[in-house]
Amino acid sequence: MTAPTRVEELRVIAEAASVELAHASAEDALAWTARTFGESWIVASNMQDAVLIDLATKVKADIDVLFLETGYHFAETIGTRDAVDLVYPGTHIVNAAAEQSVADQEAEFGLLNRTNPNECCRLRKVIPLQRTLRNYDAWVTGVRRVDAPTRADTPIVQWDERNGLVKVNPIAAWTDEEFTSYIADHGILENPLVQAGYPSIGCAPCTAKPLPGSDPRSGRWAGQSKTECGLHG
Repeated sequence: MTAPTRVEELRVIAEAASVELAHASAEDALAWTARTFGESWIVASNMQDAVLIDLATKVKADIDVLFLETGYHFAETIGTRDAVDLVYPGTHIVNAAAEQSVADQEAEFGLLNRTNPNECCRLRKVIPLQRTLRNYDAWVTGVRRVDAPTRADTPIVQWDERNGLVKVNPIAAWTDEEFTSYIADHGILENPLVQAGYPSIGCAPCTAKPLPGSDPRSGRWAGQSKTECGLHG
């Protein structure tokens, strides 16, 4: 009988945990991640805040933190990333960049963020993410069910078919009230743009301030049918 491959083993782990941890707290989900994967997991952050990083460092102080360095970020986002490095000195920030610089991409394709934003996200987010995740058995995200209708069924643990590893979403069940309370109660770093009226922050050319009372993600790719960058399915 052929021994199962590592990918097959990880799939079995994910499928079992999706049931066992279906109602787990963020702390329990992260503790399970640390026990199960040791050094082979990474926490993804868009540097809108450091909630997920703060939670993760409670179970592993020297975690790897994945940041997609698209080259199009707001200065405030880069500043938040650098602040995380100071506040959580044990962490190792992994800056995943595209193969082409912004200048080279624009010279070859023009402003893809305007003409073909899906392709821009693929080149500057999806491919760098996939390349980085090949080095790990699991990744942890801050996806929450209340973020968007497309995320309403997000489980705590799932098998990430496209990337071939386990995906852990420890705060999937958190409400907006729970999220903001954690920031206030623990003094968590937050991107200054949040208080300036940007509740969902992506690349600068594709992020606008939503109108009062509108969907928090309506400022992402405003005026286009695009609602997701393609990182989560």
